[in-house]
Amino acid sequence: MKRFENKVAFITGGNSGIGKAVAVLMAREGAKIVIADLKENKDTLNEVAKEGTEVRFVSCNVSKAEEVQQAIQTTVDIFGRLDVAVNNAGVVDSGLLHEKSIEEWQRVLDINLSGVFYGMKYQIAQMRKQATGGAIVNVGSIMSQVAEFGIASYASSKHGLVGLTKVAALENAVDHIRVNTIGPGYIETPLLMDNAAQDSRAYMESKHAMKRLGRPEEIAKAILFMASDDASFCTGTYLPVDGGYLIQ
Repeated sequence: MKRFENKVAFITGGNSGIGKAVAVLMAREGAKIVIADLKENKDTLNEVAKEGTEVRFVSCNVSKAEEVQQAIQTTVDIFGRLDVAVNNAGVVDSGLLHEKSIEEWQRVLDINLSGVFYGMKYQIAQMRKQATGGAIVNVGSIMSQVAEFGIASYASSKHGLVGLTKVAALENAVDHIRVNTIGPGYIETPLLMDNAAQDSRAYMESKHAMKRLGRPEEIAKAILFMASDDASFCTGTYLPVDGGYLIQ
């Protein structure tokens, strides 16, 4: 039997990169998929649908609590339940801390940290109504553990995400709701490559013991593990998937 047969999965930032890879692989494992993103991407929806599952799109700006609430409600209205949530939507920033605008600082935290809080608030509320509970996987970063120049907002949001995950895991463990964080290293996604200078790829590769960037599918497989019953005794965990970044 497929690991996610008859389960309903809600994925933010599912149009591309890690989110898209999760949607495709989870659909292949039998899940019904809801992709939450700013705009509909028919190519992504078609690719997921090719896996033989039901897939829907819901428009959602995760920095707006009311939009997140509506997206979760729409998911339940369509499929009747919510078994898996992957809070993946995020943005990066650049610029030294003392030069950063207040608006940019707030924008990144609103999406990367508050957006996950909003997601879990409504995801957990729904999962608590279900006898089977559910699984939530938050997509952090290697910057949940370390830091680099010029990403004060991003690193702060991703560090905060680990604490938020741990509290949510503790509060809901006895209600059969598991909450974990995945910490990707540098991954070849549009989010990263669109914000990287042409000469920075070699630098990013050098930060990993494997001397290469990760692929979205490699992160997606770790997310599927954490969301599945294979990880039934895992909650409150931060799992680095970083090509050996932290061991150097």
